[in-house]
Amino acid sequence: MAAVELEWIPETLYNTAISAVVDNYSRSRREIRSLPENIQFDVYYKLYQQGRLCQLGGEFCELEVFAKVLRASDKRHLLHHCFQALMDHGVKVASVLASSFSRRCSYIAESDRHVKEKAVQFGFVLGGFLSDAGWYGDAEKVFLSCLQLCTLHDEVLHWYRAVECCVRLLHVRNGNCKYHLGEETFKLAQSYMDKLAKHGHQANKAALYGELCALLFAKSHYDEAYKWCIAAMKEITVGLPVKVVVDVLRQASKACVVKREFRKAEQLIKHAVYLAREHFGHKHPKYSDTLLDYGFYLLNVDNICQSVAIYQTALDIRQSVFGGKNIHVATAHEDLAYSSYVHQYSSGKFDNALFHAERAIDIITHILPEDHLLLASSKRVKALILEEIAIDCHNKETEQRLLQEAHDLHLSSLQLAKKAFGEFNVQTAKHYGNLGRLYQSMRKFKEAEEMHIKAIQIKEQLLGQEDYEVALSVGHLASLYNYDMNQYDDAEKLYLRSIAIGKKLFGEGYSGLEYDYRGLIKLYNSVGNYEKVFEYHNILSSWNRLRDRQFAVADALEDVNTSTQSTEEVVQSFLSSQNRVEGPSC
Repeated sequence: MAAVELEWIPETLYNTAISAVVDNYSRSRREIRSLPENIQFDVYYKLYQQGRLCQLGGEFCELEVFAKVLRASDKRHLLHHCFQALMDHGVKVASVLASSFSRRCSYIAESDRHVKEKAVQFGFVLGGFLSDAGWYGDAEKVFLSCLQLCTLHDEVLHWYRAVECCVRLLHVRNGNCKYHLGEETFKLAQSYMDKLAKHGHQANKAALYGELCALLFAKSHYDEAYKWCIAAMKEITVGLPVKVVVDVLRQASKACVVKREFRKAEQLIKHAVYLAREHFGHKHPKYSDTLLDYGFYLLNVDNICQSVAIYQTALDIRQSVFGGKNIHVATAHEDLAYSSYVHQYSSGKFDNALFHAERAIDIITHILPEDHLLLASSKRVKALILEEIAIDCHNKETEQRLLQEAHDLHLSSLQLAKKAFGEFNVQTAKHYGNLGRLYQSMRKFKEAEEMHIKAIQIKEQLLGQEDYEVALSVGHLASLYNYDMNQYDDAEKLYLRSIAIGKKLFGEGYSGLEYDYRGLIKLYNSVGNYEKVFEYHNILSSWNRLRDRQFAVADALEDVNTSTQSTEEVVQSFLSSQNRVEGPSC
């Protein structure tokens, strides 16, 4: 999908002049480069509007030209449009710029410090743009070149620059799922922090700790992620860039969600959304970043309908900014696909969820290798959807084909997860659980039981006996025993355990309770315990009434348009709650 044009309406006379320059582009190309950056950019944007992408690509692939274009910072959204259009057109402008910058850094290695400092500063801008645009591999190349320049001088200024470079490098490696290299980058940053400390200097660690939190979260090391999010929150001070504050709040919120600290998560993510909207505006990619994490929170507190709406808004923003085959658009499609799948689960209408899952996979496979880890979650989501479509299908041949496709997708996702994280990981366990459900649909009951038990064992060891993920797998095993293996005693115990965990975490109105209640009604019917059948019919009716009253907020975005607390108050409230939990020091 092409990027949607944002509001950009120059004065008519000015626009006429720009059009005249573009009409004579071939003759005036050299003179165009001497224009002020804002005017020069407007000429290039007109080339983009007229579809003259080969000419535009010729300009943008020259480092000096693009450096000047980047200085028109108030037109960054429009630059993303042009850039993505070139990438979609087959002009590898991201890699050309990264390679050109890398060569320049090699040439100036022997130059004076001022030249190298200027190059590093430009590298931060160029790499930052490439990172924001989702071209993580090329941004990584730029930041590595900057880091190499920083290491040429062993003094305080360059240690500060090296720390900043490591933070940026860690961010793009996280985005590109290079977690092992990310860990090395964090250690390198720490070594520079130690050097600074020994010489009486301190660098703020909020951004670094926030990125480490993101890395640990991605690897499902939730306890460690939570610990580092606290450390990052302690580093938030007055004067810190808003982008850093927003990102730390986002990561801390996600860490709180997976630790089931929902009140803390809500306060943090709502303030992050508010800050991003106030500072960057409602069409900015940073605002969409916060919305995706807000959607994640809403989905995890069982406010599924609102999470779908929030994810859709985030996708709309990313499509308007980037459009085309962009990784940020792909991840938004995937998040919306999964939330739509959960939302539509009881209705069986999965067309919308399938559309977004397939769009995510199409984009990722177009721009990344076929074994990239980002494909694991997208394939998993599509497999879940295909399985449900197959179950509802009345054509046996179509059902078998869909189940086999889901099986292939699940196996591919499992292999990618095991390669990245190993056997003993929550993500790997999720894939085992998904295979267990699929095998049940394929009537391979022993294989299904084996997968569910494996998922439960891994999750229990990593997350504890009473985690949401454990409850999901326990409920799935109960369903297998109840509907297909006639192991009613085992099924009853598992259902009751799943219900207890769900109620404890989410309350009496938790959506997942419906499937456990219906499972118990079927179970008690099968064994002839009609008193229990009547009891759980009444419980299910009460649950339905409670669900009708729950989540009365009509629009989750209305909840974040204002904030009753300052950032300092939000941070202090979070840290104070931590101190109360931990108690006084010995």
